[in-house]
Amino acid sequence: MRRLSGLQYVRGIAACGVLAYHAADRAGVWLGLGEAGVDLFFVLSGFLMWAITNEASRPGTFLLDRLKRILPGYWAATSVMLAGALIGLFPAVRLSIGHVLASYAFLPWISPSNGQVWPLLVPGWTLNYEMAFYALFALVLFVPRGRQLGLLTLVLGGLALAGGVLRPESTAMRFYTDPHILEFLGGLWLGWLWEKGGPSPATAPLLALAAVLGFAVSQMLPIGWPKPALFGVPALLTVAAVLGWERRPGGIGGWPLLEGLGDASYSIYLWHTLALSVSARVAHMLGLSVLPAIALHVVAGLAAGLAGYGLVERPMIRHFAARRRRFRKVVAGAA
Repeated sequence: MRRLSGLQYVRGIAACGVLAYHAADRAGVWLGLGEAGVDLFFVLSGFLMWAITNEASRPGTFLLDRLKRILPGYWAATSVMLAGALIGLFPAVRLSIGHVLASYAFLPWISPSNGQVWPLLVPGWTLNYEMAFYALFALVLFVPRGRQLGLLTLVLGGLALAGGVLRPESTAMRFYTDPHILEFLGGLWLGWLWEKGGPSPATAPLLALAAVLGFAVSQMLPIGWPKPALFGVPALLTVAAVLGWERRPGGIGGWPLLEGLGDASYSIYLWHTLALSVSARVAHMLGLSVLPAIALHVVAGLAAGLAGYGLVERPMIRHFAARRRRFRKVVAGAA
């Protein structure tokens, strides 16, 4: 499929939203709307997995491509976090062998630091969902294309329903039956709709307006509502609106800064919390008030993310692309 610049913009905005949420939290301010970046990522993931595959896609190749995309950056950031904890840079972090191993393996595990089902690198909890979704999607690629979406709907919908009805006690079952998984499903159906020629440009303004209203309502509801209920539907409407505008001749273009943030969004998401651990100490030492502290945290998080993109993520992307080109040359020569 062609590159959809609008989705890159959404990725960049989503990553910056999560960064802003954590930056504000470090300064003692609640910025709930920033959490919606996670929901946008889940919807985007569902859409993209459907859009980049077809009846010829192979499970092994698909899963290997996903691992090459996710593992290097995440393992690098997790290793930095582990090293910092071992030498005492993060005094609040408590380590256990099981938790560390589960963090590297993308498995849900209760953190000894805070009792939450978070990996050592806290933002990695979303990647635990991502990797489980990729594994499920890879398995579904074994069946004919025409049955894949129905099967995914049955499995993901069934898991969410089971979580709501059975209220499982085990950590893994609570995690994998959380309603967040329905956001992947919504993205999958958007992918199917895109494949069929929708959404249309005419519907994009209405979808965008509905998304804005949805996010506004989410900020008026009392704290305690499930995050997918608050942000999942507006996130789905946002991505649908962008896809509608992408249907216009020439698509969406002309915003290189946002596209650059989209390219670096994964690294921004991974590395920003490490930077915030440092900037929080600096803000405390300088006695910064709320707004300057938040600004410092945002700048530090962006700088760490862009550095991670330039030093880790982009070189790995180029490395794997070069290996793929060499492999194709070898195959072509042998033929």
